[in-house]
Amino acid sequence: MSQYNLNRIFNPRHIAVVGASEKVGTIGSALMKNLIDGGFSGTVLPVNPKYKTINGQPCFASVSTLEPGVDLAIIATPMQSVVDIVSECVEKKIGGAVIISAGGKEVGEKGREIEEKIRRVAYDGQLRIVGPNCMGIIRPGGNLNASFAAEMPVAGNLAFVSQSGAICSSILDLAAKERIGFSHFVSIGSMLDIDFGDMIDFLGNDFSVKSILLYIESLTNFRKFMSAARSVSRVKPIIVLKSGRSAAGAKAAASHTGAMAGEDAVYDAAFKRAGIVRVDTIEELFDCAELMAKQPRPRGPRLAILTNGGGPGVMATDTLARYGQEPAPLDAETTQAFDAFLPSFWSRANPIDILGDASAERFGRALEVCFNSKNLDGVLVILSPQALTDSFAIAETLVAAMQDRLYPVFACWMGGKIIEPAVSILNGAGIPTYETPERAVRAFLYMVQYARNLEMLLEIPPKMTGHMVFDQEKAGKLIAGAPAQEFISESDSKEILTAYGLPVIMTEIATTEAEASRVGREMGYPLVMKVQSPDITHKTDAGGVRLDLRCDADVRQAYSDILSSAGRYNPDARIEGVTIQPYFASPDYEILLGAKRDANFGPVILFGMGGIYTEVLKDRSLGLPPMNRLLALRLMQETKAFSLLQGYRNRPAADLELLEEMIIRLSQLLIDFPEIAELDMNPVLIKDGKPIAVDARILVSPLSVPSSLHLVIGPYPEEDESHMVDVDGRRIFIRPVKPEDAPLFTALFKVLSPTTIYYRFFGQLKELQPEMLARFTQIDYDREVALVAIDEDAQTGSMLGVARIIGDPDGKTGEFAVLVGDPWQGKGIGSNLLEKCLLIAEKQGFRTVYGIVLRENRNMLALGKKLGFEIHKEPGSEDGELVIHFGENRNGSHEP
Repeated sequence: MSQYNLNRIFNPRHIAVVGASEKVGTIGSALMKNLIDGGFSGTVLPVNPKYKTINGQPCFASVSTLEPGVDLAIIATPMQSVVDIVSECVEKKIGGAVIISAGGKEVGEKGREIEEKIRRVAYDGQLRIVGPNCMGIIRPGGNLNASFAAEMPVAGNLAFVSQSGAICSSILDLAAKERIGFSHFVSIGSMLDIDFGDMIDFLGNDFSVKSILLYIESLTNFRKFMSAARSVSRVKPIIVLKSGRSAAGAKAAASHTGAMAGEDAVYDAAFKRAGIVRVDTIEELFDCAELMAKQPRPRGPRLAILTNGGGPGVMATDTLARYGQEPAPLDAETTQAFDAFLPSFWSRANPIDILGDASAERFGRALEVCFNSKNLDGVLVILSPQALTDSFAIAETLVAAMQDRLYPVFACWMGGKIIEPAVSILNGAGIPTYETPERAVRAFLYMVQYARNLEMLLEIPPKMTGHMVFDQEKAGKLIAGAPAQEFISESDSKEILTAYGLPVIMTEIATTEAEASRVGREMGYPLVMKVQSPDITHKTDAGGVRLDLRCDADVRQAYSDILSSAGRYNPDARIEGVTIQPYFASPDYEILLGAKRDANFGPVILFGMGGIYTEVLKDRSLGLPPMNRLLALRLMQETKAFSLLQGYRNRPAADLELLEEMIIRLSQLLIDFPEIAELDMNPVLIKDGKPIAVDARILVSPLSVPSSLHLVIGPYPEEDESHMVDVDGRRIFIRPVKPEDAPLFTALFKVLSPTTIYYRFFGQLKELQPEMLARFTQIDYDREVALVAIDEDAQTGSMLGVARIIGDPDGKTGEFAVLVGDPWQGKGIGSNLLEKCLLIAEKQGFRTVYGIVLRENRNMLALGKKLGFEIHKEPGSEDGELVIHFGENRNGSHEP
């Protein structure tokens, strides 16, 4: 259903309150009072005899009496009546509904069945629903309080969405105290229909919203959530408090990787990939809310701590250090500026201690110095009330200094009753206030984290130096023949990895002592021998590993010892012999590379410290496919092992590009085979910079979802590749845009004439800025179609043209754009690109594609007409709008 139906919910003109029972009727009355107070016209519905005896209580629920034109129905009736009420809403073409009623899935199977009936009726009737089991919605800027909250918060630019009504009430109360304003305040409840993905998309397209706060207990459509968050977090910070941190998800895992990839760690990885900032407590959520609502975002982490007491400054510094930061050093020019008016024994460093007798005038001058410094990104003003301190006057000075100034400044007025008037004036002036230095610093660092997330989202990944080839057919046969819910043998696991180009050590199987002796002689010494059994996961624990076997006698003795140890460890284990491989002596490093299929987020890649101490050290990071070199590098950088891999003492650095390639190859294996449940390469040994996996296990379990739909991030759509030959006989490769294409876009831009640039961008550009390059190359394949034409005959693979269709969040409408370099125009390239984009868009479910074309751009207007677009005049303009509707013929009627 279209997310744009949400407009009638959040921007209604006429509202119907459907109230029921004595208790819920009170809520209905409160709802109507809130709406009338906001100036809305509303209707309290008359008795519906059908429900008169529900629980022996009267029910005011006859939607059928409504006149057409109602935008929003607020339903507060017993849950048993809601199905029919929703049916009546559909019949009356009501825009949307907020279901306050509880008694759905949270009470058990019966409630779940009721919710499912409501969902089916609403979906068939295109009715969007907030709730059930929610507090309602508030939009202060429109005077809309469609909730049973007692007070309307002040208007602002912060949107808050919560599953918990209790959290909503608490945040509202705190916001009133701190004078924090909201653009939207939404209790989303059980998310029968409208979920966090819908809300992120909707709020991301609302210009009144500058930041988004979410309180999440659970998610529903994970892929939609990730798609929406990755899109919106580029332009607006999203801060999340996710409750339910638990290690329970790791308990059932069988491998090292599974045991280390717990459920909450996967949420962390997903939020990070989407550019979301995650906080840990309600206090931190609220602190971030206050800073985002009142101040511009800091450009970086360089914080000045301005204080009249040494102790609070040390507390702030310690908190910075806890998060790996430190106060910004003061440059010589800034230090001289402070020397000009501060007493000679001021701290002469950051924290800037301007001493306990600091007056309002001294604070004001110190602030001006901080504002003028080129090496600071924000100022924390800490005041400790002392004998000579006029906290109110200093607050007034701070307010005056911030007049018409966009600079991140926040305050910590320490104390209680004595400083309340000063805190009140700061809150009234839109300056964030915190009770302790620690809370203030944490809030600032969360905002810095968002700035870094944004920077990383805009970073261009480097290309691989070589072309990667995968033998999907060979791997597929081995996986198809594997027993379900069992680990594939080590030898077959290594064959699968080899098919995808992952470096694994040569391994052979021996099922008798004599065979082990023969393999050993042929392979050469020293050797490693390991037990081969589908029932023994951790071979070392079973005494199933022998190292540094240097002669035939060692091999024979190891074979006997391993079988005996394995039999004692698990008498019921199926022993299929041993594996033999060369002994990799004295590796420089041991790492773990693996994967686990998460029930919600699909396959998750794990990288960390390897060997037998993997689970003890717990030095690991998680990432989601698909991966590229940049994402692979970040995955490694998040571990302590990464500092070792760059070279330690006399040990050479690991070849990081080879490790990046391993991660990318593993990512592709997980994309192609949804049935892989767990995968372990532990250890991966690194010697002289080169990595090689010496042990490998793969667990396969059936999954009914086809390849790519098991991922929460759409992978590169290889099926959209094609080839063409232009009118000059030039062979051209048509393929989807890749993140690594930024250099090709830059080169294409250099051959564009000013006229071509004007036609495409509706203005003049001198170059493509990094933000634009990131936007053009980092594609969400779920909501955008983007194809490029690459010259196959050119040695460098130059880009000749590009076309794209950018989808609206509803997935039904998209806007197209086409660009072909001047030397290659008029050769059929633009036509081919756009036509293929349209075919892909139609396949993905788009209904309408449009584009604005300047009237001077006659070639584009002609191309549009050739491809079946209708041409309309833009209102108030001579420019044309090209529109094509799929599933219709030329006279506008639907195809049979």
